[in-house]
Amino acid sequence: MTPFPYKLIATDLDGTLLRTDDSVSQRTRDALAAATAAGAAHIVVTGRAVPWTRHILDDLGYDGLAVCGQGAQVYHAGEHRLLTSVTLDRQLAGLALAKLEAEVGPLAVAASRDGLDGDVLVGPGYRVQEGPLPYVPYEDPAELWSAPLNKVYIQHPVLDDDALALAARQTAGGLVDVVVAGPGVVELLPLGLSKATGLSLAARRLGLKPADTIAFGDMPNDIPMFAWAAHGVAMANAHDDLKAVAQEITASNDADGIAVVLESLLSPAA
Repeated sequence: MTPFPYKLIATDLDGTLLRTDDSVSQRTRDALAAATAAGAAHIVVTGRAVPWTRHILDDLGYDGLAVCGQGAQVYHAGEHRLLTSVTLDRQLAGLALAKLEAEVGPLAVAASRDGLDGDVLVGPGYRVQEGPLPYVPYEDPAELWSAPLNKVYIQHPVLDDDALALAARQTAGGLVDVVVAGPGVVELLPLGLSKATGLSLAARRLGLKPADTIAFGDMPNDIPMFAWAAHGVAMANAHDDLKAVAQEITASNDADGIAVVLESLLSPAA
């Protein structure tokens, strides 16, 4: 077998490893299995917190480390336990929301509570994507801040994701970090937190470095991960901001883009 050129494969989930129907194709499973058999480690790096990620990892038979919650959580899938967890300063987040709403008007808000079984709270008017992921509606804004959080989600009735994220950075960028993580998903995070910070912690536990890493993603929240890794691969369906910083663009998530790259690295042309 040809030696695999990277010791670490970092993959986002939504829009990257997962197809549109939330499945992982057999071709992609086989390619990842072949790469790990050739000596590479695979780390899932996702914006989803652990409660929204665990069932996918279990279905994959994944028992290694995963980086969840935009880097806030390093999770040991095999042992079903959190190794690290970073929470959002609720006072700063509340101030950030107030400043942003003073600038752009009322927002629809949701939040992800910290922990292995932390609920996702969804406020009035927040548009939840169709699917099986559980959430808890709330009406009283005080409930949002009643327990530790790892992030807050925001939506605006008129502004699109990029415009809302830009407004949030301009008005509250010194209080929280702001990322676009998917369609209709703009998030407020602890200042300085990114997928790169979580991935660096997980990689260090495995004795691996940025130079050992190939990363796959599709959204602007993957930009720090691409900056950290030696080689960043954007999916064909990726946001233009991520494509602009990628070293390579592969096929879409629905066309097994991860497998396309891994297969070429496992069997390079003579």
